Amino acid sequence: MDIATVVGLVLGSLAIIGSILYGSPLMTFFDVPSVVVVVGGVIATTLIKWPMENVKMLASFYLKSVFATPIDAKATIEEIQRLAETARRESVFALEKVPVEDSFLKKAVTLAADNRPPEVISSILSLEISAMEERHAVGADMLEGMGADGPAFGMIGTLIGLVQMLQNMSDPSAIGPAMAVALLTTFYGSVIANVFTIPVAAKLKQRSKQESTKMNIIVAGVLGIVAGENPRVIREKLDSFLPPTDRKAPEEKE
Repeated sequence: MDIATVVGLVLGSLAIIGSILYGSPLMTFFDVPSVVVVVGGVIATTLIKWPMENVKMLASFYLKSVFATPIDAKATIEEIQRLAETARRESVFALEKVPVEDSFLKKAVTLAADNRPPEVISSILSLEISAMEERHAVGADMLEGMGADGPAFGMIGTLIGLVQMLQNMSDPSAIGPAMAVALLTTFYGSVIANVFTIPVAAKLKQRSKQESTKMNIIVAGVLGIVAGENPRVIREKLDSFLPPTDRKAPEEKE
């Protein structure tokens, strides 16, 4: 679980609710027509923009920002180094018997053990990386679109409320409450965009980049194994993907 996403969503919600309660009852900021126009409008535009099969996946896309396995690139590099040592000590064909949990690494190792040419291995694995990035981009794009639609429908609701208010100017005491209700739709749209959709889309993009980096590490490592490179050379090459503080010291490589 990504605790940062959970903490961020909870803190954002508490900050908004706390600021409301500081000056007025919570129900002051609840208006059914405003909720209908914003939430209903966002759902409607999402259905218009995206095929139903993508819309059905929206909940799973959202949950991936919370329930995601952390990417440990350093552990991946260490596993590849062990595989390289096995291939150098025995042969590349021995890799097929080595247990590998990561599905992408398993596929790369199987291709290497099948004695596929390096260009074929690179082509197959690169296609899988591209397909993964496209799948991940769908969820992020959907949430970003909802983040843009929320404020837009908030403004539409505000305009509807203003028109209705201006048609009833004969009662000055009703202008203030009517204006407050008209502004609630803008408030709802802003909350949807800036707390629940755009930040989550950014998290999904970051997760996708981390996954892509790990997969590129695997590609570079397996190609090094196929080329018969020294495991220490492969490790030094793969360490380039890591920040300097996470790289293995020269004495540790020895």
